[in-house]
Amino acid sequence: MSKRVRSSEVCADCSGPDPSWASVNRGTFICDECCSVHRSLGRHISQVRHLKHTPWPPTLLQMVETLYNNGANSIWEHSLLDPTSIMSGRRKANPQDKVHPNKAEFIRAKYQMLAFVHRLPCRDDDSVTAKDLSKQLHSSVRTGNLETCLRLLSLGAQANFFHPEKGNTPLHVASKAGQILQAELLAVYGADPGTQDSNGKTPVDYARQGGHHELAERLVEIQYELTDRLAFYLCGRKPDHKNGQHFIIPQMADSSLDISELAKAAKKKLQSLSNHLFEELAMDVYDEVDRRETDAVWLATQNHSTLVTETTVVPFLPVNPEYSSTRNQGRQKLARFNAHEFATLVIDILSDAKRRQQGSPLSSSKDNVELILKTISNQHSVESQDNDQPDYDSVASDEDTDPEATASKAHRQKSLDSDLSDGPVTVQEFLEVKNALVASEAKIQQLMKVNNNLSDELRIMQKKLLGKDAN
Repeated sequence: MSKRVRSSEVCADCSGPDPSWASVNRGTFICDECCSVHRSLGRHISQVRHLKHTPWPPTLLQMVETLYNNGANSIWEHSLLDPTSIMSGRRKANPQDKVHPNKAEFIRAKYQMLAFVHRLPCRDDDSVTAKDLSKQLHSSVRTGNLETCLRLLSLGAQANFFHPEKGNTPLHVASKAGQILQAELLAVYGADPGTQDSNGKTPVDYARQGGHHELAERLVEIQYELTDRLAFYLCGRKPDHKNGQHFIIPQMADSSLDISELAKAAKKKLQSLSNHLFEELAMDVYDEVDRRETDAVWLATQNHSTLVTETTVVPFLPVNPEYSSTRNQGRQKLARFNAHEFATLVIDILSDAKRRQQGSPLSSSKDNVELILKTISNQHSVESQDNDQPDYDSVASDEDTDPEATASKAHRQKSLDSDLSDGPVTVQEFLEVKNALVASEAKIQQLMKVNNNLSDELRIMQKKLLGKDAN
């Protein structure tokens, strides 16, 4: 952490002293009790990090600090600042309130329902409003006014908006202007550093051309954030992107599970996933890594005598209503994987991500590794998928807003799926094979134990028979 939180800072949700957590996408600092509620909402609502015990990219922490110090919390509590809100029965939570129901209900209303955010006048066409907001965001990111951009994002501006006249995205503009904190904010809300403008240049290209080397390096890190986080979870190291090392794939000390036919079948299914479904699996595993790591920090920083109180436990990934029930069920099953099983799955994903980037007949020129390596924050842009693939919802990109682009993408996906010898498989099927692998090995061990017991009983009976014959 770049600096210690000042003692004058208070929790954004209950005004309790000395907040020790941050909600990255909300730009606020929160206390332990309020953080327990944030965690139960899921990363699609609030992305929490501990201020001292979680590794921070320096500019990401600086972005959150800047938002907090410039009153970002007033965005989420806009109507509560109106004196008439007290008369209407609305009030902010306070430190003495119980976590349940008081603090929990307030936090859900504030961040999940956005009950206190300033509402724009209703229009007949919401898409026009979103487009106008996105154009304002496009112009605002060239300045250092983070809270204005966060307010626009809270109202529906799209971080990946492609300006039809200027031919680029807000991240291109921020990168050209050297606005590294704006780039951090846009990335948190799903901006893709690999997006090309009308001239075929990426935000990384503009950052380098402008001599903004720190920004360029950070954009590359954001581009590989997903796989970097998975590698760090397993071995505590990240790739050296400056020297062209973009992947670290640890080896399991005990690779006995990987030599079985079931393990080979599981890897084959993983490799046959379309890039779209592979990205979704990688995003889900990333979320589970975040849940496990945050849970470890949570347990290490709490008073263990109070762990059984009313603070919220997060035993598996919270439901994301934008996802299908099947995908949510699959995400929750990830919590059942023990350390060895989960590590095996993470290594498989890292290996296949590297394979797809280096080139594969399963990858088309358009559906490339940039989809796989988008920051997990792209979950802000999730939309419903077609009924012909009920197991998953699609992760939307800006090109999907264009009917022609949508049709082109559907055609590419159809062509991609037709190239797969076994046909596209769902992540649910992949996880079932992994579970079957573990179950079958356990069954084998059980059968071997039963066989040994039977052998022992047979020897005992033979000895008894020999004893009778001798008599």
